[in-house]
Amino acid sequence: MFGLFKRKKKIETPETVDTPVVEEVSNEQTPDETVIEHIESEIQQTPVIEETRQAETMTENFRQPEKIHIPDIESFRQSKQAAMSVVQTPEPEPETEPEPAKKSGWFSRLKQGLTKSRDKLGKSLATVFGGGQIDEDLYEELETVLLTSDMGVEATERLLSDVRKRVTLKGLKDASELKQALKEALRELLQPLEQPLVLPEKGDEPFVIMMAGVNGAGKTTSIGKLAKLYQSENRSVLLAAGDTFRAAAREQLIEWGNRNDVTVISQEKGESAAVCFDAVEAAKARKIDIVLADTAGRLPTQLHLMEEIKKVKRVLQKSMPDAPHEILLVLDANIGQNAVNQVVAFDDALGLTGLMLTKLDGTAKGGVIAALAAVRPIPVRYIGVGESIDDLRPFVARDFVDALLPD
Repeated sequence: MFGLFKRKKKIETPETVDTPVVEEVSNEQTPDETVIEHIESEIQQTPVIEETRQAETMTENFRQPEKIHIPDIESFRQSKQAAMSVVQTPEPEPETEPEPAKKSGWFSRLKQGLTKSRDKLGKSLATVFGGGQIDEDLYEELETVLLTSDMGVEATERLLSDVRKRVTLKGLKDASELKQALKEALRELLQPLEQPLVLPEKGDEPFVIMMAGVNGAGKTTSIGKLAKLYQSENRSVLLAAGDTFRAAAREQLIEWGNRNDVTVISQEKGESAAVCFDAVEAAKARKIDIVLADTAGRLPTQLHLMEEIKKVKRVLQKSMPDAPHEILLVLDANIGQNAVNQVVAFDDALGLTGLMLTKLDGTAKGGVIAALAAVRPIPVRYIGVGESIDDLRPFVARDFVDALLPD
């Protein structure tokens, strides 16, 4: 190619032409026809010039990419996406059932509600499960952690005994392997408490639930949440404002009745037993499914007040011989080991059929449920992990342990 360009320089342009060979001219300046013929003859006789023009044409085409046909960019993208959708079509995701989604949402709230208890227990257990060999010193550290987590002496002894057996059976050597053994032992301890309240089929007579508990445990609020829960199960509900001892307790329950559009039977002046009796009679006449009877809050050490709550139970039985069908004790999780004393006292007086553990979201003493399982394994019907009306759910042992001791 270099030789071609050198030879091109030796070619002389005819003297009659004042302009170069390649030139863009306007329509007004047309060269003489004889000059054009002379130039054409020169070009035909000179192959070097022809090769040079071909090279210049190729170079010019290369320098002018606009002459190359380019399809519309949007059409090109659409066709590419269509092709990719055919080649790489993802498999459709299987349809999920709505129930697991609800369970996942409740577990998230449960885990969030147990944050304080989990953080306290987790920080203490981190030193135990940090590593090293399993020996007596390690068991002593684990015992201290469980006792300080409000699990009580009885529950701690049972858990340690169970963990030791699992270590022996599985041949565990490292301390980091103890966590799973502890979770399994705790699940086994709490499993008997997992007995959800099963309501009977709708009949001619109401199902009477008598609520008990000390002042401040969240008894009246729990009644409002239960009313909402049972209504969602297509049950009619009636409330009995039997807490005639605490100021404004009647007004508080009436407010819950207004929120849920539920009738509340109350008296400005009267005994708790009389109010509950009237409520059951009204429910029988109106074919109501469930009666939630509130009672006056009292300390287990106040023996004369404990006698009054026994009277409520006896009066209910006059209206319906098999009532109350359920006696629930509402417990505040913040009180820790004192909850065990309350359970023992109320159970001895009334014969409890179930427990409700509230305010788990505001305390680091969630381990008290293990103490209850070891001392008085009364079924935990419901637990509360928030102030929302939907934050009251049946107790599930596995979910509770997984939220308290995450992997």
